[in-house]
Amino acid sequence: MTTMTTGLELQNVSLSVGSRQLLSLSCSVAPGEVMTVMGASGTGKSTLLAFIAGFLGDAFTAEGRVLLAGKELNAVPAEKRRIGLLFQDALLFPHLSVAANLKFGLVRKVGESPRERDLRIELALDAIGLAGFGDRDPASLSGGQQSRVALMRLLLSEPKAILLDEPFSNLDMQLREEIRTFTFDTLRAADVPAFLVTHDLADAQAAGGKIIAL
Repeated sequence: MTTMTTGLELQNVSLSVGSRQLLSLSCSVAPGEVMTVMGASGTGKSTLLAFIAGFLGDAFTAEGRVLLAGKELNAVPAEKRRIGLLFQDALLFPHLSVAANLKFGLVRKVGESPRERDLRIELALDAIGLAGFGDRDPASLSGGQQSRVALMRLLLSEPKAILLDEPFSNLDMQLREEIRTFTFDTLRAADVPAFLVTHDLADAQAAGGKIIAL
């Protein structure tokens, strides 16, 4: 298989638990694309994300290669893979303000002053429709607002790829559609490859990319 020089690529990946094979696939995700893997519980969707991110549990056996921008990641520790994850829960730090949560993910630039960092946070809040919310307690935000902060915190860490593990499943139907649209539009604008696992066909259709059914 020819290796992509950009994007995220899985080559001949096979995941098993004991003697049971969970999945076997090869695929590539271009920058700005959101690829979806669908399947019922137990088909290995979240296990696949753990393998890509680099923290697959010892109970599982994996074969195949993970490449990002042409570089193989199999031997790279999870914290150095530059892969971001978005989960069902926003997982904001409850002891930090909204602005401090965003600062936690912010990649510091050489020579940047504290005021310049604060300005970047202000711009980030404005981009997600939460200008003036920096001093707020995360617990005071709605579920949709928390989801937007979690996504922006992830993007501020400048990941090279993003994995989404059922990120909309805890939202009610109306809010789910709103946050889904916001998330996918934001990811496409960021021009990073993204990998979504879900059991909801509406999520897959909204993502707009290729769909793999397990």
